[in-house]
Amino acid sequence: MKTTKEKQKILYYSAVFDEAEEGGYNVSFPSFAGCVTFGKTFEEAKKNAKEVLELWLEELRDEKQDIPVFYSRPVIDEVGVTVSGKIKTK
Repeated sequence: MKTTKEKQKILYYSAVFDEAEEGGYNVSFPSFAGCVTFGKTFEEAKKNAKEVLELWLEELRDEKQDIPVFYSRPVIDEVGVTVSGKIKTK
């Protein structure tokens, strides 16, 4: 009996790690609205991000939907602004 080897490819996606108010990190993926996770530490958040993204892509594949492939990463930087008047900040 012949066995077939599945082709595997490593895909990379940008993940956004935001510190949560209650501690830990919220993770979201700009390429996949609604694909989110959380971790109590950065390492746990990164592990959970990999797991949820694999499940998300598996679901897209099972539903025969296209899986987007990106070859560039967004540039994320801070922009400082001057604000006049009284403002409330957290």
